[in-house]
Amino acid sequence: MMRETTVFGPIFSRRLGSSLGINLLPQEGKLCNFDCVYCECGWNKDGRGDSVLPSARDVQEALEKKLQDCALEGTPIDSITFSGDGEPTLNPDFPAIIDLTLALRDRYYPSARVSVLSNATRIGQEGVFEALRKVDNAILKIDAPTDAQAALVNRPARGYHVADVVEALKRFEGQFVLQTMFVRGPSWATEDWVEGWMDLVRELGPREVMVYTIDRETPMKELRKYSVEEMRALVQPLLEEGYQIQIKG
Repeated sequence: MMRETTVFGPIFSRRLGSSLGINLLPQEGKLCNFDCVYCECGWNKDGRGDSVLPSARDVQEALEKKLQDCALEGTPIDSITFSGDGEPTLNPDFPAIIDLTLALRDRYYPSARVSVLSNATRIGQEGVFEALRKVDNAILKIDAPTDAQAALVNRPARGYHVADVVEALKRFEGQFVLQTMFVRGPSWATEDWVEGWMDLVRELGPREVMVYTIDRETPMKELRKYSVEEMRALVQPLLEEGYQIQIKG
């Protein structure tokens, strides 16, 4: 399972290029309100050894040092990406950290994008919503079109409802990237799942859709990946309707 320091990389991301990562969660643990069956960080229960969250000052110091070093070495950075070991918006300093990250990006790597990978569970919080509106790539997740299907793949904390997330996403007025994991599970019905998901895409009209499949070891061992060709076939109706879809195997 992956465990990341506060600032890590840059690493090559199949979706974002040369990506400098920011982990707003415990360095030796995991903190998430999803417990996804495909999570490369492992199950939540296996990541409880550390609960310390970095403060805005911690992030500022670590990020500025890394950006200075990368600039001196001539290391390219395409994206400064909030990902890490769980859900980044759970850090209470998230809005302040976004502001300082944008300022440091403008100083050291003005052409880099600031991206946030989020499960979209906290976009109803005004501070989180406003922060996500400021970044270049708010990459927000819906893996399943119904609560029952989300329970199979995301195993969310109590109180999660897909309909609530959809309504909150409408506030972005299409200015976000919708990310979705396509994965074969033990008894998941692909056809109605994909049809329902495509209806949500049409309802939300995101500026881009990122469809991807598993690339590393997963905590649920029965999972199987899709090929790029299979995923393209599944989303072909949306492609024909003109949606911008990035497909990564």
